[in-house]
Amino acid sequence: MEYNLIQPSVAVIISSIVALRAYRRKSLDLSGAIAGFIVMSTHFAISYRYGAVLLVFFFTSSKLTKVGEEKKRVVDADFKEGGQRNWIQVLSNSGIATVLALLIWKITGWQDKCLDSKDSALVTALIGGILGHYSCCNGDTWSSELGILSDATPRLITNFKPVRKGTNGAVTNAGLLAATAAGAVVGLAFVVVGFFTAKCDYGTALKQILVIPLAAVAGLCGSVIDSLLGATVQFSGFCTVRNKVVGKPGPTVKKISGLNILDNNGVNLVSVLLTTMLTSIACIYIF
Repeated sequence: MEYNLIQPSVAVIISSIVALRAYRRKSLDLSGAIAGFIVMSTHFAISYRYGAVLLVFFFTSSKLTKVGEEKKRVVDADFKEGGQRNWIQVLSNSGIATVLALLIWKITGWQDKCLDSKDSALVTALIGGILGHYSCCNGDTWSSELGILSDATPRLITNFKPVRKGTNGAVTNAGLLAATAAGAVVGLAFVVVGFFTAKCDYGTALKQILVIPLAAVAGLCGSVIDSLLGATVQFSGFCTVRNKVVGKPGPTVKKISGLNILDNNGVNLVSVLLTTMLTSIACIYIF
């Protein structure tokens, strides 16, 4: 019972500090800070590992969003100071993982279990889903924020033709490498914290190291899926008045690629969902 009281209390304290700091630094607006507090509290209250991967995603993506702001301001039509996110963007990047964490808590209670299909294939799949979720989110963010700063000419992922920076579905080698590294960082956080919090035998604990390369692949996979969706079902056009790539059609906009079906939040949600499912399946077979 004492454990049940301590961990939620720690979760509230950490989440309050992070949400307030993010709001003051304009990483989140007020609605984003409130949503972030709720989501982060839930993650940490259920498992320190889930809270750790969420923190790694949030802090690294927030820092990278602020790197090269002046250069991004010139290219990005939807540029916001500090990359300020609202509640919709917070839930797009954490909603599915929060639901998965709650399902795990419903099944296991306060036990922080390792990835082990022999013990429970369902719990292993759910944990794998959380890993896939944040590997995808982090991979997409790192590839976008670093890729747009690359001196290399971006190419549309569907036909590899050169396109303007900021075009949805455009990729660079630097961006793809960043996505892989971003996933690996998520996996590393999960493994390191798990050594101290998860309860499993030595052999199973050692096998958890495979999470790192799996998360790296998930980060790359999520970025590629996001790019494929961005190039096909998300509109990109060049506005001759603003002299920037924009995401909506208009009388002064010349189409570059994509259909106007999903916006950026929609693309992120679909790519996260697909990567979550693929990583869940992979975990069942690997672990």
